[in-house]
Amino acid sequence: MGIQSLNTPAALIDVGRMRHNIHRMQSKLDKFGVGFRPHVKTTKCKNVVEAQIAAGAQGITVSTLKEAEQFFEAGIRDIVYAVGMVPTKLGQALALRRKGCDLKIVADSLQAAKAIADFGREQEERFEVWIEVDVDGHRSGIQVEDDLLIDVGRALVEGGMALGGVLAHAGSSYEYNTKEALVKMAEQERSLTVRAAERLRSAGFPCPVVSIGSTPTALSAENLEGVTEVRAGVYVLFDLVMHNVGVCEISDIALSVLTTVIGHQEEKGWAIIDAGWMAMSRDRGTQQQTHDFGYGQVCAEDGQVLGDYVMTGANQEHGIVSRVNSTDTNIAEKFPIGMRLRIVPNHACATGAQHPEYHAVEEDGSVETWPRFYGW
Repeated sequence: MGIQSLNTPAALIDVGRMRHNIHRMQSKLDKFGVGFRPHVKTTKCKNVVEAQIAAGAQGITVSTLKEAEQFFEAGIRDIVYAVGMVPTKLGQALALRRKGCDLKIVADSLQAAKAIADFGREQEERFEVWIEVDVDGHRSGIQVEDDLLIDVGRALVEGGMALGGVLAHAGSSYEYNTKEALVKMAEQERSLTVRAAERLRSAGFPCPVVSIGSTPTALSAENLEGVTEVRAGVYVLFDLVMHNVGVCEISDIALSVLTTVIGHQEEKGWAIIDAGWMAMSRDRGTQQQTHDFGYGQVCAEDGQVLGDYVMTGANQEHGIVSRVNSTDTNIAEKFPIGMRLRIVPNHACATGAQHPEYHAVEEDGSVETWPRFYGW
C-alpha cells in the first residue's frame, strides 16, 4: 500500500527522515557519554519509541500518567512522569508501581513533597521523586539557590521517599534562533541543574540523577559535565518551529499531513483543502518567529517544498492554501481539484494529537499504520 490509497487528511511519518533524526540525537549524546531519555509526548507511538530505544535510548519521559500506563503495557518499564505530581494522581502512580513499573515522579513544591511522603507512608510505598528546578524562568521548578530546594529534599528523604535526582527543562530555548544563543542557553541549563544537585549533596541528601533537556539545548550543548541524562522529544519528527529556531532543515521534518484540494476562490488566490484545524491543530507557533508559515508549509505529494505557498487559513475541516505576500489568480491551474498535497506543521506534538494513527512511509514508498496513544 502506498500513500495514493490513503484517505485524506492523513498524518504521515517519513520513516527515513525519522531514523536520521533519531541517529543524529543519539550519536551526539553517546559522544558525551550521557544517557538519553526521549520525551514520548511528541508521537505517543509505540513504533516510534521502539526505534528510539533500539538506537540506544534508556527509558522514556512521559507527560501524562495514561502515557505511562500505555507504554508500560507495551513493555517499557523505566519511565519518568515529568509533570508536577498532585495528590489526586498519586493513586494512579501507585497502581503503576505496584504492577512493576519503575515510575519516577516529580515535585517542585514543599506541599507536593509532603503530600507524596504522607501518601507513600500510608500505602507503604517508597516513591522515587525527582525535584524540578527552574533554569530559565520559563515554566515550573524551584529556583536553584532558593532554600526551598533543600526543604523539599529534606521533606522527601525524612518522609521516607527516595530522592532520585533533579530535573530541568530549558523551554525558553524555543525563543532563540542563533547558534550562540542556543549554546549559551544549553550551558545555563546544564550549569544550574548541576549546581542544584551539588547543593542537595552538600546538604547530605542523595542526588544520583541530573536530568536536563529540550531539543534545542540537547542539539546545541557543547559541555555536559555533571549531567547523567538528557531528555528531548520533538527532535524525532521536528517541525517548523524547530526549523525557525535553527536546529533542523525543512527537509529533516518527518511529519506532514496529506490533504486534497477540494475547491478554489480564484479571485482571492485561494485553493481550498480538506485539512482544517482539526487535522493541523490551531497551533500558530511560527507567528512570533522570524518566518511565519501560517498553519504549515505546502509541499507536493512527494514532499517537495512548493516555494512560498503556505496554509494561510483554517476552519474546522477546510484549509486555505495561498501564496505569501501576493495573490495567485492562477491558483486553480497550479492546484487543481483532486490534487494531493502535504502540509508540514508548525508543531509536531499538536498536529500529531489531532490524529488517531500515523501512516509511516518507508523509503520504498510502502506504508504501515502506526497507532497513537491518547488520554490522561
